[in-house]
Amino acid sequence: MPNMLLSLISVIVTLWVSRAHGQVKPCEYPEIKHGELYWADRYRGYFPASVGKWFYYSCDGNYETPTRDNWGKITCTTDGWSPKVPCVRKCIFNYLENGYYPREQRVSQGESIRVTCHRGYSLPDQQTTLTCTENGWSPPPKCIRVERCDMPMFENATAIITGKAFRPNDTLDYQCLDGYENRDGHTSGTMVCGKDGWSGLPSCFKSAEKCGPPPAVGNGDITSFPLTAYPPGSRVEYQCQAYYELQGPKYVTCSDAKWSEPPKCLDPCVISEEILNENNIRLKGKEDKTHYAKTGDIIEFTCKPGHSTVTSGQSLEAVCREGTVQLPRCE
Repeated sequence: MPNMLLSLISVIVTLWVSRAHGQVKPCEYPEIKHGELYWADRYRGYFPASVGKWFYYSCDGNYETPTRDNWGKITCTTDGWSPKVPCVRKCIFNYLENGYYPREQRVSQGESIRVTCHRGYSLPDQQTTLTCTENGWSPPPKCIRVERCDMPMFENATAIITGKAFRPNDTLDYQCLDGYENRDGHTSGTMVCGKDGWSGLPSCFKSAEKCGPPPAVGNGDITSFPLTAYPPGSRVEYQCQAYYELQGPKYVTCSDAKWSEPPKCLDPCVISEEILNENNIRLKGKEDKTHYAKTGDIIEFTCKPGHSTVTSGQSLEAVCREGTVQLPRCE
């Protein structure tokens, strides 16, 4: 009995000496994340609280105490409040999209559960577990389709590696058959597996059947970036420069190493203010500045003030024909 009394006195003296030297600090009012102190307003005057004091608290809806009790105890210690995380997240596992799920399971923050997805599906990054975090499940309980590329069917080419499935960003090398080449003029190439399938599927064709760059068209050009070689069946589109009229087929096609007949870009009719003055005429409804007209356009004129037509009124109309126009004249 005397020994127990001496021990108790030693503890009291130690605490008194520690407090005297500032080593034991009282606890300030606890800020409980995702929870609150029981009767907070009533007990606010009890702070700072001395070491050993404890209070009841509760957690918000999706959170719980570490002991999973409705009410928890938060205690002032020499290291501060305990528990340091009074309210932890609770997660309910009762559904897994595109996967298998057992009866409802309940886990606390920091705990994980192993899941199984349907065939062809997986958690992101091929994960197999869900972890309960402060903000809920990570990753979310949803299995996504596993993107992959199957071995493609080749035409006039063979794969260098065969017999496996490929995941996004995997590459596959191929080799064109003898006497064949791809669009770049090479006999081999590489494809990349993407989320939507293979990119750059090989198009190997006979070297003797390819076409060179599309034929040049005066005052016009193709709408796509030109290549050095085009496989049979390739088609390109032409367009003319401003005010030039496209005549003929808009597209040309490569066949038997030759391009089909390209279109022409017809010259516009250019009517300058100087020409208008020479003929004592004006553009009807337009300013007397340089005017451009395409082939087939009908241009209307009027006589300048103090001048009249030499013939009938119909002569004040003219038609643009491939860069030339017969202008009327007023006297």
